[in-house]
Amino acid sequence: METISSIGYNQEEIIDNILTLHVPQGFIDCDCTYSKGNFYKSGKIKEPQYKFDKYPQTIDTIQSCATNLPLNNNSINCLMFDPPFLATTGKSLTIENDSNIINKRFGVFNSEKELHKFYVEAMKEFYRVLNDEGVLIFKCQDKVSSGKQYMSHVFIINQAEKIGFYTKDLFILQAKARLISGKVKRQIHARKFHSYFIVFEKKKSKINYEDFI
Repeated sequence: METISSIGYNQEEIIDNILTLHVPQGFIDCDCTYSKGNFYKSGKIKEPQYKFDKYPQTIDTIQSCATNLPLNNNSINCLMFDPPFLATTGKSLTIENDSNIINKRFGVFNSEKELHKFYVEAMKEFYRVLNDEGVLIFKCQDKVSSGKQYMSHVFIINQAEKIGFYTKDLFILQAKARLISGKVKRQIHARKFHSYFIVFEKKKSKINYEDFI
């Protein structure tokens, strides 16, 4: 077996590596932000049994919000979550030009507070539906919004562990190219050309990190 790296350019390869290391059954049961199923198009990653999305893009996707899934308690082993990561109320969302390309393509929340609240409520729901030691694969990205840095992966990890998840692994997806919405006159933060796949495991009891101090 070749050594699996935490960094890669291909998200299917990263997901396959996650399944190899952390999901004994070898497949994802549920994708609650399925969209058009880009993770599964090549056939390398098996299609999930349960496909949900707030705004379904395929005929076999069930309309459902990630915070309220039509699944029983402790009923699945592995769940994929690839939510929106941006927030804005700018007028550019309604203008027919190249501004806010990413927001228009992937969806957007009105504020960072609303977005982060959505993450937390969704993770509580995932904790409900996952079996003990079930795996949550959470794709996320850090960002700069209105000149402020948001280390989203840190927030997500902290909140997940409060809920009862154990942060089992973290993979970095590097982008060969990334959509850019407009030119920046004065850059004050590094442009983000990477995103994360965080692997969480549901635990019966919370990890007490004070034991390691």
